[in-house]
Amino acid sequence: MNRILITGGAGFLGSHLCDSVLKKGADVVCIDNFFSGSKDNIRHLFSHPYFELIRHDIIHPLFLEVDEIYHLACPASPLYYQHNPIKTVKTSVMGTINMLGLAKRIKARILLASTSEVYGNPTVHPQQESYWGNVNPIGIRSCYDEGKRVAETLMMDYHRQNNVDTRIARIFNTYGPRMALNDGRVISNFIVQALKGEPVTVYGDGSQTRSFCYVTDLVDALMMTMDKQGFEQPVNLGNPAESTILEMAERIIKLTKSSSKIVRKPLPLDDPVRRCPDISLAKEKLGWTPKIDLEEGLLETIAYFRERLGLNKK
Repeated sequence: MNRILITGGAGFLGSHLCDSVLKKGADVVCIDNFFSGSKDNIRHLFSHPYFELIRHDIIHPLFLEVDEIYHLACPASPLYYQHNPIKTVKTSVMGTINMLGLAKRIKARILLASTSEVYGNPTVHPQQESYWGNVNPIGIRSCYDEGKRVAETLMMDYHRQNNVDTRIARIFNTYGPRMALNDGRVISNFIVQALKGEPVTVYGDGSQTRSFCYVTDLVDALMMTMDKQGFEQPVNLGNPAESTILEMAERIIKLTKSSSKIVRKPLPLDDPVRRCPDISLAKEKLGWTPKIDLEEGLLETIAYFRERLGLNKK
């Protein structure tokens, strides 16, 4: 029976990964310091015989015996990672060094949850893995962008120098149940505002684009990446269907049957204008494409937030 370590396992993405790995019949060790993760995301697993939770901050070394490591620990929304930027960098750099050191010692395969943010504000569209990015190294987002870029560097150097079996997943915008109410991401912001009947905040003119992948599709892709033999190069994981932010706001207002109006605020510094993955490599190497269409995923997510806000009782 494989023993799988998932750092950041109480987070939005990590908790869904815990569910899926347990369904495969593996033993899961979930690590989280609960800075942006929540026990509510994994509370349903506490009685599971093969689930173990350890409260730990991965900027400190960890000594365990496992077969595989999914390294997801790091706040992923601007609201959280800009709250303590130095801590964010430490998590990406020192945390990744500690996880790679563990993988090296115990000869475990390790997957890094990297991000589309390594492309910065891209000048190439859609983004391929061969694109080196356009990142501001001293901007307010750079704690996350550059932290993940260094984490990727460490993964490849440990692979080349120490023969560690590594995987790098560049994750594009992901959404679904268990997103935090206040995490500052586009879809959760819009849904919460619309359900409360508050103005829906669009930054800039709303013409900037994102590509949104439903969480179960993304988790499937992570597990397929982990299981693929000899697949060390970075791979884009996301949904190539592109939407403008304004279109997304209008769609969510319609799906929630909200009376909310759209209000505009200035675009934050270094906010990417276009973001869309080229997933040719994932299709070729993994045979993976997203299955859940946007409307189906949004309805599931809206239902989750409606329950979280206690609106089903009315």
